[in-house]
Amino acid sequence: MAFAKYYLNEAEAPKPNRPTHLGVNVLLEWDGKLLLERRWDCGQWGLPGGKVKGREPETRAIARELYEETGLRLPEAAFQKLRVFSERGRIASYQDGTVWRMVVILYRARLEREPELRVSHESRELRWFTRQELKELPVACTHRDMVDLF
Repeated sequence: MAFAKYYLNEAEAPKPNRPTHLGVNVLLEWDGKLLLERRWDCGQWGLPGGKVKGREPETRAIARELYEETGLRLPEAAFQKLRVFSERGRIASYQDGTVWRMVVILYRARLEREPELRVSHESRELRWFTRQELKELPVACTHRDMVDLF
């Protein structure tokens, strides 16, 4: 059973019962491929990223999250802001009853060479995917529209 369920503009989504969470994700590209993580909380694939802490600058948050989830250190200047996803229907629901709306800032970063990666406790697997492979992949619905920008 999944620990979390995600919704994107779905009528059956539960109503948020916690403050909106500001998050960051990254389209991390290398050799024409995109890095995704198989999430531990739902078993689906998603982009590296996570929650912005307090008044943390957004670029610092994505650099921190990328390091925590992959072991890869990139300078804040390596991240290009692409878009903010702020629709009201981007919802995360957890087994403990916590439900929140997510506002996500999407970044892009490109690597010149293949990095050494480390799987964190937040994911089951890290893998590079081609555009063709991404089309058939079970991506979390709250990440699919972002992945499609790759």
